[in-house]
Amino acid sequence: MRKRSGIWLVVAVVALGAVLLAVRGRSGGGKSAAPPGGDPRSRPVPVTVATAAQHDVPVWLEGLGSVVATKTVSVRAQVDGRLEQVLFQEGQPVRRGQVLAQIDPRPFRIQLAQAEGALARDEAQLKNARVNADRYRTLADQKLIAPQQFTDQDALARQLEGAVVMDRAAIDSARLNLEYARITSPIDGVTGVRLVDPGNLVHASDQTGLVLVTQLDPIAVIFTLPQDDFSRVSRELARGPLPVEAWSRDGATLLGRGELALIDNQINQTTGTLRLKAVLPNPGRQLWPNQFVKARLLLTTLERVLTAPTPAVQRGPSGAFVYVVGEGDTVTPRAVEVSSVQGDQAIIAKGLAPGERVVTEGQNQLRPGAKVAVREPGGAGGGAGQARAGQGRPGGARGANGGNGASGADGGSGAAGAAGAAGAAGAGGAAEARGGAGVR
Repeated sequence: MRKRSGIWLVVAVVALGAVLLAVRGRSGGGKSAAPPGGDPRSRPVPVTVATAAQHDVPVWLEGLGSVVATKTVSVRAQVDGRLEQVLFQEGQPVRRGQVLAQIDPRPFRIQLAQAEGALARDEAQLKNARVNADRYRTLADQKLIAPQQFTDQDALARQLEGAVVMDRAAIDSARLNLEYARITSPIDGVTGVRLVDPGNLVHASDQTGLVLVTQLDPIAVIFTLPQDDFSRVSRELARGPLPVEAWSRDGATLLGRGELALIDNQINQTTGTLRLKAVLPNPGRQLWPNQFVKARLLLTTLERVLTAPTPAVQRGPSGAFVYVVGEGDTVTPRAVEVSSVQGDQAIIAKGLAPGERVVTEGQNQLRPGAKVAVREPGGAGGGAGQARAGQGRPGGARGANGGNGASGADGGSGAAGAAGAAGAAGAGGAAEARGGAGVR
């Protein structure tokens, strides 16, 4: 029994010694894995910067709008008859006065001939009545006939004069109807879908026309702006024409340029918006009636104003601010006043001076007085940071895999060191080696 108790005592002493060795190795590994740079939070933060500068900045006002044809005409028949010919193709450009269709002209030619015959008859009767009236006047002056005979003949001549005037009007009407039988385009434009086929009877009272002709060049764009912009737009329009650009709805394609033509005389009380109309040349037909577009109105150009990239401006409880990079590549938050934003540039009214550098990317990791490492946007700096992070991750994985139990903690310390600095990968390797020794 005493011999067996002695054996268990030796086993207990050996186990206690192994535990003490493991604890000492763990504490020593933690100290050696500490990064040589000290606190990781004191390392430079990689950021992208830009320089505040003075530029001429155009002030654009944007609104959604739709394209409207300058002129749209429904071509209709002005006389009744059978549609004999259609002389245009659907979608064909046409000029003003170009013949589009022909109504059977024979009835109107007959009417013209009848009117011309009536005129010839009445002119002959008028000539004879005037000669007789002159004779009766002479006889009446000589007291050879009663005065009534002369007055009756004179009245007959005057009636025939009226008949001649009516005959000439009938001729003009017949000629006009004959001209109306040739249906022409009243404007320059493009024809639409044909609505009536040849052979049909058409009437002047028909509600449906033959075709719709739309003028596409120039073309108009009607768009809306908030009513708060009315005073500025009205003031600048009084000084001179205002350029307008029409873009596709996604803002990727410029469709045309023109000028603002008018401001609507009423504000929509329901939406609080103001309608404006611009006229744009459209030789390439990039703009089409009822097309939705994004309209941009060039209100004015601000000369020599201080600008900074829009991403540099941050919002906080006290308002807008930027991180300014000072001496020693340290950053300081500074409150700024932004008068307006034009595209990717913010116009700074107060708070910055020309030439000062501001942080445009990486602000979420900054604090007052932090040191930064300036890198180019999307350049080598970002790639180096990613490479360092990648080196830290494998080192940490190796440390974590260095063993189980107590030695696994040593591996974790090595991973943290490797993620922090360039020399930490060696620290991670050392921790890994210690972890492996502990396991063994």
